[in-house]
Amino acid sequence: MRKLKILHAADLHLDSPFEGLSAGKAAIRRKEQRELLARLADLAVTEQVDLVLLAGDLLDSSNTYYETGEELIRALRGIPAPVFISPGNHDWYSAKSPYARLRLPENVHVFTEQTIRSVVLPELRTRVYGAAFTEPSCHSLLEGFRCEKVEGMYNILCLHGDALVKDSKYNPVTEQQLEHSKLDYAALGHIHKASGLLRAGSTWYSWPGCPEGRGFDETGEKTVSIVTLTGTDCELRTVSIAKRRYETVKIDVTGTDPLLAIHTQLPDDTVGDVYRIVLTGEIDSPPDLRRLYENLSDMFFELQLRDETRLRKSVWDNAGEDTLRGLFLGRLRERFESAHSEEERIRIEQAARWGLAALDNAEEVVQHEDQ
Repeated sequence: MRKLKILHAADLHLDSPFEGLSAGKAAIRRKEQRELLARLADLAVTEQVDLVLLAGDLLDSSNTYYETGEELIRALRGIPAPVFISPGNHDWYSAKSPYARLRLPENVHVFTEQTIRSVVLPELRTRVYGAAFTEPSCHSLLEGFRCEKVEGMYNILCLHGDALVKDSKYNPVTEQQLEHSKLDYAALGHIHKASGLLRAGSTWYSWPGCPEGRGFDETGEKTVSIVTLTGTDCELRTVSIAKRRYETVKIDVTGTDPLLAIHTQLPDDTVGDVYRIVLTGEIDSPPDLRRLYENLSDMFFELQLRDETRLRKSVWDNAGEDTLRGLFLGRLRERFESAHSEEERIRIEQAARWGLAALDNAEEVVQHEDQ
């Protein structure tokens, strides 16, 4: 069989609200998301792919900005290959969805039914199967499915579904269903962490994860996949088209100046990324997060600082004094000394830290927004 090269992407979630960012930076991030479309189209051209599969949640909701629709049309038109879209639980298909309203290019096919359908591409000797969410949840669409085997023809699936999660309400896809399907490759979406190339029986399958992080639950490098089928063999290569990444870094500041510790342990190039720096370790007094932010913020697109340090036992030195601080610490020290576990003692120390910060009119966590 001839080689078949596929660009497989999913879960772009265009027009995400980016609630963790200020309004100004959220708008910048939404604009940058639209630019992902152009980079996706450029990659399709550069890689000379035969097929593009977008396995759902291309959009974050049915409420898309005008600019997003225009950029979507422009990017898809620039792809010199058939494009298949399988709407997911965020961008589910209806008569009012963007997929129905927009005049998409002729090379684009959107699956519109909550039933597996197929399109034959004779020039590629390929049959592409797919389906759509038509509401925010979906039963298992692959249950009992088996593709039609034709000598010399690839059978490919583009589908949004919760892989390997049997009882999910988001179209659960099981290994047994994939093995029974006899597909050559199943391009899945929904899970935001990439799977790598997997196999169930004779069926290769994967999900690429999201191509760019949108929050601290999507940290690290994010990619799309270039999949190459050659008969019964399959190869998957990841490509990053992301502009920014989210990272969470824990910095131990025990026995050192927090600013020095951060500078020592951070990687060199952080200026384009969104970072959450979590301070850990034992200290004598709460770190000055505002001072740290003022010294560090220019090194990032956005910075969050979080204090999870533990105060040394000397924090109780003022306990028992005839002051508000002394009375507060005295009550907490009694609970600390009678605690039954280390976990409980940690919680009490954190309560002391937060209370002292409140008494000093300081902030325990700083998350700055544009002025």
